[in-house]
Amino acid sequence: MNARHEFDVIVVGGGIAGVSIACELSRDRAVCLLEQEAALAFHTTGRSAALFLETYGNAPIRALTSASREFLTDPPEFWDSALLSPRSLLQFAVRGRGDALESLFHQVHELAPSAQLVSPTEAHALFPLLRAEHIDAALFDPEAMEVDVHALHQGYVRGLRARGGFVVTSGGVVALERLGEVWQVTSSDGSIRRAPVVVNAAGAWADSVADLAGAARVGLQPLRRTIFMLGLPEGADLARLPTLSDIDESFYLKPEGNQMLCSPADETPTEPLDARPDDLEIARALDAIGEATTLTTRHVRSSWAGLRSFVADRTPVVGFDATVEGFFWCAGQGGYGIQTCAALARVGAALVRGEPIPQDVLARGLAVDDLSPARR
Repeated sequence: MNARHEFDVIVVGGGIAGVSIACELSRDRAVCLLEQEAALAFHTTGRSAALFLETYGNAPIRALTSASREFLTDPPEFWDSALLSPRSLLQFAVRGRGDALESLFHQVHELAPSAQLVSPTEAHALFPLLRAEHIDAALFDPEAMEVDVHALHQGYVRGLRARGGFVVTSGGVVALERLGEVWQVTSSDGSIRRAPVVVNAAGAWADSVADLAGAARVGLQPLRRTIFMLGLPEGADLARLPTLSDIDESFYLKPEGNQMLCSPADETPTEPLDARPDDLEIARALDAIGEATTLTTRHVRSSWAGLRSFVADRTPVVGFDATVEGFFWCAGQGGYGIQTCAALARVGAALVRGEPIPQDVLARGLAVDDLSPARR
């Protein structure tokens, strides 16, 4: 085998989805990871709000998140410290939406037993900037966390390289051709690599990669999300505040040092691109924040945007394509890629090997059909 051109698996995409499944597969496979940008994690992964929330997302997402906690709390040898740090979560329901919040509580309680319903008065005590008169009730999760995204991503990269894997940047795929039992993958610089299996972990570009392979699209829709930072008055103490989120996702707030990371939680359909923040969405979020809290400053220090890419049911697409041999999907993680990656990489690697989903993930209620590309 010429290790520079012949591999067992070629993974397309250097975000958290690509590096995590590549690292898992490199345990027993020769792996090459191709990234179209000059740096890994340039798009969605590098712009994440970095939250670990077991109450967030649909049932398959919550199962994958719960199954990822142990890894993130006590990572293996390629990480030298825990990847999670405390940052509790307070989700509130505005007047008239208390029933929806209670329904959410019953949905998440089994996988997130620490979550508890609290009154408006209790919510105000937890987040003193919140206007108690604005809400019906709230859901408090004291075991929610924030993730060191850079350390998580870099640990997977170190693991992949330590196991003999190759990482190629500025290696955008321009052609995919199946020659017998092997894929021939041509990059933008004209270089050619071959492997029996191609893993499509290209994020917002995953349907475009499928086009090159002759596979049917899964209907991936990139959605832009804007994030901005607010400066706070001198003396404001954010250290113990939870992340604050409206269950209807009109905005969320997350303390970051002496600033507040904010988002309008916008989901604007777009083409795959280098996302830019939306000033109108920032203005809308500032209005909503001012209505729900006493945080009335409108001084935006910085802003950016990322892409959250979903299929119709907002569940990742992970598995071999039903019609194109050796073409494996690992896409559609939406806004949950960081908090689910540890479990999803193990699931994806098992499916590439033809093995069952790991038992600890199955025990949390995830089924292979939940992720199958054939469900489209």
